[in-house]
Amino acid sequence: MNIRSCRRGAVLLLMTAALLSAGCDQGAGVPQGTLAGSGPAAGPSTHPYKIATTVGMITDIVRGVAGDKANVTGIIGEGVDPHLYRATRNDIATLMASDVIFYNGLLLEGKMADSLIRIAGQKPVFAVTDLIDASALLRPEEMAGHDDPHVWMDVSLWIKAVEVVARELGRFDPAHANDYETNAKKYVSRLERLHQYAVDAIGTIPESQRVMITAHDAFNYFGRAYNLDVLGIQGISTESEAGLEQINRLVDHIVERGVRAVFVESSVSQKNIRALIEGAADRGADVTIGGELFSDAMGAPGTYEGTYVGMIDHNVTTVVRALGGTAPSDGMDGRLQAEGHE
Repeated sequence: MNIRSCRRGAVLLLMTAALLSAGCDQGAGVPQGTLAGSGPAAGPSTHPYKIATTVGMITDIVRGVAGDKANVTGIIGEGVDPHLYRATRNDIATLMASDVIFYNGLLLEGKMADSLIRIAGQKPVFAVTDLIDASALLRPEEMAGHDDPHVWMDVSLWIKAVEVVARELGRFDPAHANDYETNAKKYVSRLERLHQYAVDAIGTIPESQRVMITAHDAFNYFGRAYNLDVLGIQGISTESEAGLEQINRLVDHIVERGVRAVFVESSVSQKNIRALIEGAADRGADVTIGGELFSDAMGAPGTYEGTYVGMIDHNVTTVVRALGGTAPSDGMDGRLQAEGHE
């Protein structure tokens, strides 16, 4: 058992110190990468078997890697804030009926912690962030020693999540391990191309204009990976309050840096962004909404933006065009909807 993986899984799901200690001490026999206390992986009795996931970004990965070997059900849907989401009775039924469960970890699904902990005693539960080296994680002061969970905003880090899914599905269903590995390689190839698109497109924004202001601090990994100065009105979790002092501080930043656009998010109220724009206007700054970004949730199911690749393609293209860079209005592969990219 990897002790660091055990400790991370427990802490990030808000276990008590006693449960954390017990989970790690009992680690012998628990498959690497599972939530501490998870039941053993018995393997599928039939195909397709059932997988449950939390957020859409994970759902997309798992569907890509599992292929036709499993039916994948996402719990937290389009436009829903995972920081505040509480599992419903139907969600619990879905989790209990599943053979394998994947979640993000790093405190993202804090309100679902109790449900995941209970279920982890009966079946395999995996954090897709398990393979990300601790040195690559951001740890903002406001998180009181915990890591920023929004790792999918750096495509190069999210590749590690794909590797976790392929590894654990291969262990759960070893007869099809090669299929999972093949599917993962295809998915990773798309992500590598997406990452390069982000690097190249954002690189066209004039350096003086690389300031990205959003509703909450979901884009810190995005900023680090693609060389943007990212500022959020609220903190990492949308539970935090945006005070007048913070809004005034950002207004000062807008005026000093000549910021031309700010961004709303699909899963976060626009109230604070509107207040920011009004405050900037009072100071004589002409700031517009540069577009709506996907932060903690993807676009509508069945659309390109409802996939992880489409989500990031949309974000990159929207930010680049709003901040004065050059990117095609229909994105990396010509698949983005025209609205919001003109």
